[in-house]
Amino acid sequence: MTATTETGARYSWGGDEFIFVELAEEMSLQANFRAMAITGALREQRPDGLVDICPANASYQVRYDPDVLNPHTLMKQLKDLEQQVGDASDVALPTRVLEIPVLYRDPWTTETLMRFRDRHQDPDATDIAYAARINGYADEDEFIAAHSGSPWFTSMVGFVAGLPFKYQMVPRDRQIVVPKYLRPRTDTPKQTVGYGGCFSCIYSVRGAGGYQMFGITPAPIYDPTQSMPDFTDFMVFFRPGDIVKFRPVDRDEYDSLLASVEAKEFRIKQAPVDFALAPFLDDPDGYNATLLEALR
Repeated sequence: MTATTETGARYSWGGDEFIFVELAEEMSLQANFRAMAITGALREQRPDGLVDICPANASYQVRYDPDVLNPHTLMKQLKDLEQQVGDASDVALPTRVLEIPVLYRDPWTTETLMRFRDRHQDPDATDIAYAARINGYADEDEFIAAHSGSPWFTSMVGFVAGLPFKYQMVPRDRQIVVPKYLRPRTDTPKQTVGYGGCFSCIYSVRGAGGYQMFGITPAPIYDPTQSMPDFTDFMVFFRPGDIVKFRPVDRDEYDSLLASVEAKEFRIKQAPVDFALAPFLDDPDGYNATLLEALR
């Protein structure tokens, strides 16, 4: 059964243990922020019998134990939280701003993408050249400046362990949009910085994939051994709500940073911030500049 509220949110039962809530049909920062505000409030109020809370790009899902928590009681609580949060304009999210170094046009993703040109929209161009052209940039350098020039909001973490989806924090008419490959690759290097639709991502492990490949980061984002400094609390680094600034690096700096990773000395540069939706929507560029000041 699916029920729709006055705000357009759709509530669906998933068997005997799940409720899925779709807040909007299309991805926007507003829809994602509402999902995180609601799931954050639910985490604070967590009733007995609530097993998992999983926020996503414009939706969320919860898992509950029906022997402990009455499903209809939980459904009412979720709808009440939606009403309390409203458009989330007065919610401030405690989060982190992070700096992720990226070697754009690196040799490893370049070699990989060239092996799969038969699956690409433009077999005669690299992924980054194709993305630059269809988005109207003069050349690859101008495209890289746009990709790394504004911060990105981590809308969800998933698909494979620790992979973050990132939404560009600029007005919609300035967002980069690039389709996925026509057919997925069977190989993607670990820590590739990719792009599909309106989302940038970082592949946490080597494996198949369909996003365009723009570069690679030396920064580990998934450590199941929890042997590196950034993973003492959890094996996955990224959290929903993290704000990311990509920083272009050259090959020499990449090699130096990778050596510090291998020596288990590398730390991702980060600073605590509070993110509020209303002032960002009023002045995206000014608000972004204030957020990024925290890294300096």
